[in-house]
Parts: sequence; C-alpha cells; structure tokens
Amino acid sequence: MTTTKKELAVAALENGTVIDRIPSEQLFKVVSMLKLDTIPNSITIGNNLNSGKIGRKGIIKVADYFFRDEEINKIALIAPDATINVIRDYKVVQKYHITLHDTLRGIIRCNNPKCISNNEPMETVFHVTNRQPLEVTCRYCNRTITANKIEISQ
Repeated sequence: MTTTKKELAVAALENGTVIDRIPSEQLFKVVSMLKLDTIPNSITIGNNLNSGKIGRKGIIKVADYFFRDEEINKIALIAPDATINVIRDYKVVQKYHITLHDTLRGIIRCNNPKCISNNEPMETVFHVTNRQPLEVTCRYCNRTITANKIEISQ
C-alpha cells in the first residue's frame, strides 16, 4: 500500500512577515489587535493547523509588511511562544521567538479607574512581574493584572 501525502499549497511570500505558532484560540485576537483588516497588503491566515510543538496552531502571513517592536510586544502578550519569520526575496532572513520585554510602554490599559494613566494624557507603563502565569504591574498605581484581565490599548 502506498501513502500519498496531500498538502495545501499557500503562495510563498516574496517579502513580508510570518507569525507562526500562534495558539489557535488566540489567532483572531492577534488579527484584531494588529488591525490587519485595515491594511491593504495581501494576508494569509491559517487556523487549527497541525503543530508538533503545540498541537494546533494558527499562522499569519503578511506580504510587504514588517512589524514594529510595539506590535511584537502586543503579540507577546497574547501568544508568548509565537515565532516571527522575516522574508526577503522568498528566503527567511531572520527567525526569532517573541520575547516579552520587562517593561511595556503604551501597550496595556490599566484596569484601575483611579489610576493617573486613565485620568491624565500619559503613556501607560507596566512591569512584567511574573511570566508564568503572566502578571504585569502598573508603574503608577501598583495594580497587578493577570493575563486574562489584560486590556490592550488601541
């Protein structure tokens, strides 16, 4: 008996970025958070794909777009084990695991309504106080927020 391997071919990127190893349940949060529906670039989204590392995964390919550090920090909050592949001339020129910085500026909204960052025009600043499970603490009011309560700033 012969085995035939069937694969779905997705067009290769000439230039752009691939976000890989996104947990399937977080994929559309990442799409929404990055506002990928508002950019004119070609975007390929795959969900519930088999992954030897995490079981099921999501993947996002964006043509001719390279994510800024602040966008990568946002991804790290939702998908801390994701990887970024930078593509140039159809080749992966850079591949790295996302890492969450120790200090996050202007990314998270403080959920304390009395915090000065919610009442004055200023950038929020949070310090990562625990990575597993994720917890961040506001520099201004010292409120600690767990991963499931984090609100991403728009």
